[in-house]
Amino acid sequence: MQLTVKGRHVGVGERLREHVRARLESAISKYFTAAIDAHVVFESEGRNIGASIIIHVGSGITLQGQGEANEIFASFDIAATRVEKRLRRYKRRLRDHHRGRDSFPDGVAAQQYVIEAESDNEHTDENDEPENLSPVIVAEAKTEIAELMVGEAVMRMELAESSALMFFNRSHGGINVVYRRVDGNIGWIDPQLPAEK
Repeated sequence: MQLTVKGRHVGVGERLREHVRARLESAISKYFTAAIDAHVVFESEGRNIGASIIIHVGSGITLQGQGEANEIFASFDIAATRVEKRLRRYKRRLRDHHRGRDSFPDGVAAQQYVIEAESDNEHTDENDEPENLSPVIVAEAKTEIAELMVGEAVMRMELAESSALMFFNRSHGGINVVYRRVDGNIGWIDPQLPAEK
């Protein structure tokens, strides 16, 4: 596994790098033969230190976890514990997914964009329409829309700590979306296309 450990306004020593490598390799090896890469970023957040973990595994699954504490090792351990908890929760599904993944295509390539959020004080008058409705794109990246069952999509969304995931529904081939609702439940959008005449 290729491991990147960085610090933003925080020193990262060799002892911490070895601790990160040992803990992540131990957690991942129970479920996957090898992860492609892992990125761990430590950042000073006032009096505390935040740790962010992103792990890409070969089967198209991304794991994420965050932690915050007043000590750098503790912040990483909190984030790693969150990743391990999700892995344990989905242990059976991950093993089943890994066994059956060769029988399905990897997915369809797509372009992903990040659109700049509108500032609160940009429009003060309710009747005042914005001059330009073209969004400002602040970032773009390549992504993939996978063919999954609904349960697999929910699993991937939760492992990645995402708020939503678009996928091709394996049972009928249509585009679906699962998302985290404000009340904590999971929403599922399954468009019903009109029948051809």
